[in-house]
Amino acid sequence: MGGSVFSVRGSKVRSWGRWSKHIRQQRTRLYIIWRCTVLLLCWHD
Repeated sequence: MGGSVFSVRGSKVRSWGRWSKHIRQQRTRLYIIWRCTVLLLCWHD
């Protein structure tokens, strides 16, 4: 019972390592878009 939970956790860690780079790229892209929006709004005001 405990072994199956450990194996599932290991697979999740492996998949997370694969997705962490993609998530980081998406987060930086959203951050850049958010910064541009804030600058445009401040400049408009």
